[in-house]
Formats: sequence, structure tokens, C-alpha cells
Amino acid sequence: MSAVAQPAAPLPPLRVLIVAGEASGDVYGAALMRELRARARRDIVFRGIGGDAMLAAGLQAECHCDQTAVIGFVEVLRHARFFTRLLRRMARIAKEWRPDLLLTIDYPGFNLRLAARAHACGIRTVHYICPQVWIWHGSRIHTIARTIDQLITIFPFEPACFDPTPLRPVYAGHPLVDEALATLAQPEAALPWGEGHRVALLPGSRRNEIQTLVADLAAAAVLLEQQAGACSFIMPASSPRMRALIEAELARCPRLPARLAIVDGQAREVLRQAEAAAVASGTATLEASLMRCPTILVYRTSRVSYWLLRVLLRRLQHVGLANIVSGRTVMPELLQDNLNPRRLADGLAAYLTQPAIRAQALADLDAVNALLGKGGAAAAAARLILDALPTSRSEA
Repeated sequence: MSAVAQPAAPLPPLRVLIVAGEASGDVYGAALMRELRARARRDIVFRGIGGDAMLAAGLQAECHCDQTAVIGFVEVLRHARFFTRLLRRMARIAKEWRPDLLLTIDYPGFNLRLAARAHACGIRTVHYICPQVWIWHGSRIHTIARTIDQLITIFPFEPACFDPTPLRPVYAGHPLVDEALATLAQPEAALPWGEGHRVALLPGSRRNEIQTLVADLAAAAVLLEQQAGACSFIMPASSPRMRALIEAELARCPRLPARLAIVDGQAREVLRQAEAAAVASGTATLEASLMRCPTILVYRTSRVSYWLLRVLLRRLQHVGLANIVSGRTVMPELLQDNLNPRRLADGLAAYLTQPAIRAQALADLDAVNALLGKGGAAAAAARLILDALPTSRSEA
């Protein structure tokens, strides 16, 4: 009699240590987690740092990204002790847990340091969303090449930046395109708009952004009502903590517009339905572009941080991602001292009351959107990650 073949023992779960340090990375991380699980033929355990989206996707969280979403040189220095302790903790977890992969998402100041420590321990490192080496000094590419085994980029011009190194990054498309397409495929959600022009106010997802921008946004909204007639304003909050902070900042404002509502999340949907927007510099400006919402970019930080930023980025003509992608101003930028309620109200009023200016803004946004690809970024990135893992090359 021939021996009966015994079923193969199930493979142990893949271990992925994943780190996203702010709200945009949390969304991208959740999408990657879903795509990796859908394509791997074995379970995956995800452990690390993320936000509500990654928690919903099954992350075993060591820290919530609300605590790590700090921007600006001075602001980071103020939290230096916290970040030092967190880096040591995550490096210790990597060394003791021995993940199959460290997957870091954006947030390069912290993530590249963690990747260097994990790489030194023989752990494979993948970084998703290229650090902006095309802005910073070019020597940084060699540091990245030494500590990152695989780099997945979201802009088509980024891989060429690493030609002087052995690292060969792969462009997978911009993940926001997928998020935008998913939003546009759904019926419009019910939002608490009032009568008049619909205007989105996005003060950012970080504590210091909200603390420095909410008052100006509220004051500009009051002025805009006087210029453009009846208006309705919605301000999305990225998390319950940030909502509480927004409410506290609004409570300090001497005047508020007649119709202002705060909603939890739904930033893309708010931008989709708005006629114009004021948006804090960051990923949300690309979301505004993909939602075809004429936008004024706003940003303010400490004077020292801003001075250092301008010195380090002296080659940079714009700070907004939509402007950088297009190579010209498609979203006016009101930065630091140039940001005041009157200028912001004037810019928003032009979008609402001058058809030619609005039409040009929409055409400019369409040109940016064409450069961002047609979607499928998270799926493409997941395939690249699984194909590069020795334990799963035959499983993807």
C-alpha cells in the first residue's frame, strides 16, 4: 500500500513591524495592510505605530500616531525625550520580536533611524513613500541606500534620484488616487452644510497646526461672509483628540461665522462637496486637488522652525505638494507672516465669485491629477513587498 500523504503543516504567520507616524501614513498603512493580507497565503501579524485606520485593519499598536504627529524643528526638539524613548522601545521590539519585515511609511526623521537599527540586526527593511530627497541635500540618498533594502516611491521622478547608489526604488503610483477614486465612486454623504457657498476649512491633523491655524481660519470665514454673502463652513477633525483641540481653539475666537460645523474625518468628502477650501500644507492639499476643490494653502509654525525650513529648502520654490508636482503655482500659498485672515478671505472670495479664476483653478488641478497616475498604488506596493520576502515569494 502506498503511504497516505500527510497535509503540510500550516506556515507560521508573517510578522510585520509597521510604523506610520501621522494621519496620512495611517491611511496608507491601513490600505497596505489590507492588500498584503489579501495577497499572502498565510496569516500576517501587524505590530507597531499607527492610527485609527490601522487599528481598524488589525494593528497591534505600541503607540497611536496622534502622539507622534509633530512637525517643525523646534516642535520636535520640545518632544525629543519622548521620541528618543520611543525609538529605543521600537528598536528593542524589533530585536526581540524578530519580524520578517520592518515596513516604515513616510515619517522619515523617525523611521529612517529605526530602519538603520533594524537593518543592523539583519531585519529586512522596506520604506514606503520616498523621503523628499529631491528637496533636501542629495547626500541623504546614500544614507537611505545603506539602511533601506527596498524603497517604494509615489512620484514617478523619484527613482532616478537614487541612480548614484545601489538602491533601485520602484514607482508604484500615488496611494491618494485610490482613496480619491473610492470616495468619488460613492454617493455624496450627508454633511451639515447650511445655506450659501460651501467652504472647507482644514487646519491639519497635528496639534501644533491646529493651535496656529484655527483662529486665522475662523477669522477669515467671518470676513468671507461679508465679501461673498451667505457661506457655510465645515472643518474636518482627524481624530477625537484633534476635534477636542479644534473646539477649544474655536472657543477662544472673538467671533465665529454664522454656519460652522466640525465633522469627524470625512476630509475628502468635505473637499468633494466644497466650492473652495483653505487647507494646511501637507498631503491634504493633494486630496483637495484630486477632489477638484480650488484651494488656498496655509501654513504657520514657529519663527525658528520657519527660518530653518527656508534655509534648508532654499532651492524650493513651493511648499505645497500640488505646486511641487506641477512645477508652478496651482494653489496660492499663504505662509507664516503672509497668512492673515484678510488675504485668505480675498483668495477664497475670488474662487466663489469670479468664474474665470475658478475655471482656471479647476483646469490647473486637472493637470496635477493627470500626473498622479490612475490608481492601484496600494496593490502594486503590496505585490512588491511580498515578492521581495524570501518566505512568501511563491505565495503572492
